[in-house]
Amino acid sequence: MNRIIEHPVIDQGQAKPEVHFTFDGSPLTGFRGEAISSALFAAGIKKFSEHVKDGTPQGIFCANGQCSQCSLIVDGVLRKACVTLLRDGMDLRTVRGLPELPADDRPAASTRIRRIAAEVLIIGGGPSGLAAAAELAERGFSVVLADDKADLGGKLVLQTHKFFGSEEDCYAGTRGYDIAKILEKKVRAYPNVRILANSPVVGIYKDRAAGVYENYEHYLLVDFQALVVAAGARERSLVFPGNDLVGVYGAGAFQTLVNRDLVRAASKVFVIGSGNVGLIGSYHALQAGIQVAGICEILPKVNGYKVHADKIVRMGVPIYLNTTVLSVEGDGKVERVTIAVVDKDWNPLLDTARTFEVDTVLVATGLSPCDEFYRQAVSFGFTAVKAGDAEEIAEASSAMFGGKIAALALAKMLGRDVSIDQAWLDKREVLKSRPGDTVCRDEPVMGQTWKPVFFCNEEIPCNPCATVCPTHSILLSPRKGSLLDLPYFQGENCKGCSACVAACPGLAVSLVRLVDDVHAEVQIPFEFDASGYQAGQKLGLLDQDGGFVEEGELLKKFYNKKYRTWVLTFRMSAANSPKAIGVRIQPEEATRPLREPRFSYLPDEAIVCRCERVFVGEIVDYIKANNVRDVNQLKTIRVGMGACGSKTCSTLLPQIFRKAGVEPAAITPGSLRPLMLEAGMGDLVNEGYTEAAE
Repeated sequence: MNRIIEHPVIDQGQAKPEVHFTFDGSPLTGFRGEAISSALFAAGIKKFSEHVKDGTPQGIFCANGQCSQCSLIVDGVLRKACVTLLRDGMDLRTVRGLPELPADDRPAASTRIRRIAAEVLIIGGGPSGLAAAAELAERGFSVVLADDKADLGGKLVLQTHKFFGSEEDCYAGTRGYDIAKILEKKVRAYPNVRILANSPVVGIYKDRAAGVYENYEHYLLVDFQALVVAAGARERSLVFPGNDLVGVYGAGAFQTLVNRDLVRAASKVFVIGSGNVGLIGSYHALQAGIQVAGICEILPKVNGYKVHADKIVRMGVPIYLNTTVLSVEGDGKVERVTIAVVDKDWNPLLDTARTFEVDTVLVATGLSPCDEFYRQAVSFGFTAVKAGDAEEIAEASSAMFGGKIAALALAKMLGRDVSIDQAWLDKREVLKSRPGDTVCRDEPVMGQTWKPVFFCNEEIPCNPCATVCPTHSILLSPRKGSLLDLPYFQGENCKGCSACVAACPGLAVSLVRLVDDVHAEVQIPFEFDASGYQAGQKLGLLDQDGGFVEEGELLKKFYNKKYRTWVLTFRMSAANSPKAIGVRIQPEEATRPLREPRFSYLPDEAIVCRCERVFVGEIVDYIKANNVRDVNQLKTIRVGMGACGSKTCSTLLPQIFRKAGVEPAAITPGSLRPLMLEAGMGDLVNEGYTEAAE
């Protein structure tokens, strides 16, 4: 079984009851209440269906209910494996082509549709939705919050790393899954908030009602006066040959498997994209015992926080800049990935190609906001706001403030006498800001007492090291006068407590003191299992950029329970001590390419519409031949007609139109589906309809 039994920062929690089920007739075991897709991955099964068009194997992509790649036959009915929870005795089967309808000629039974009401319906229980709910509840509004997951918190549930930002305002220094618990506990304490967990909103209607698929079993109508859309964001796909192979999926899906469900989802991964999601996803892979062959980024610089990138490089993962993915290949599943350097016009230089043997490729090239319900609400003339990633893709710390601000804006629209604190607006702008300048730091002057050394030199919103210092000796420099300023040490009053070392989200603080003219001691953070390290052991110490400094002698180790971080103390040379900040985790062999690249580069042979398997070349030819200027015209060749409701392919179509010589601004967008998520016909049917109100 591919289960993660031990993890350096995630508690296993209470053991879940084991259940028995079958897949294509073979008996398997899993945990009751886990996603079927996770149970299958744990059993080594990653192929869920064979496409009706050509029998191509299909695997997961988003693991978030937004696409249809994980569809299975569950007890005779087609279901999405990532949002269907495992029960004892389930009969699961591969979907081969078009599934047969269940044989049932009986008339539909009478359906009793429940109906509830609230002043405000919040769609989404992530950081922005929870923050909005608390703010509205404080002001006396009756609120219904509906979320498609059993556990509230959105992507916070998947985040095992410590967060940046302000400790006072957005729990900086706290791990994401702990922040989710804090926010959920706060919201559940309000008597005027009703939470519908594991219950996605599937549609909103002109009579100010929303259809909710309660527990993915029953259809519920919610009447509302106003709407907060905080539905988050979905994974972006990417166009390259082999992008539909089993084993190519989103980095968020990977985090769901590894961090939420503790499934070792791969042996070796390659990551496309160096934003924070790609960088953090790589780190999470290493913590789960999964090798990372590398990260490629088409831009000339890392797209995420430099401290994240530094941390990944120190662990032994190379980042290839100015580099794109040429192709992913394998026999029905991922077996290798080939990358190449690009020229100034973004064209790949084939003579620079290098191939890596991997079993998984993670796509981390951005997110698309789930704002369809907001756009529908506006078209209906409803009172509505959007918040979090549905409004603007940013960090969760920004989303919390965004939820508060959106809630107050909505309250004002509903006639309440409220005002939005300008300080909130200012803080939100800082929290969502891109990294600022890279600042050169002075060489630290060492002495006989402990002194912190800071390895963060890029301006990002972060202050845990300053807030945890018991002597208040760490301050933010006044360069910009905001949370973006870099920390520095003032005075000689360091107690060597290592709180700043353990709390830093970027693992970018060490403590150093001289022992004599030749030797020094250094404390560095470590978020892997250090239980096997022994005093006196020699370990290779690395600098900020992953370069070898020297071997240091481990003197002692200390596990900080609050921050779930080890602090390792080494004895090393005084001259090199200010440079040491990491220990390499991954061996160099894990990142070596094959001696000769192996690939076939066919740019038009890349999937755009995953559900219907429509290729780049097909769409380009059709656009040119038919002078297409309306996305809806592409439905003729089945583009956007699949089960995901065009959520995945719609973000790729602008670049396809450009390839066909048509500017996207001249194109009429595709129509929104009436229902944003599938619901069983038996749950929606109106025969014998009787309505019940609560």
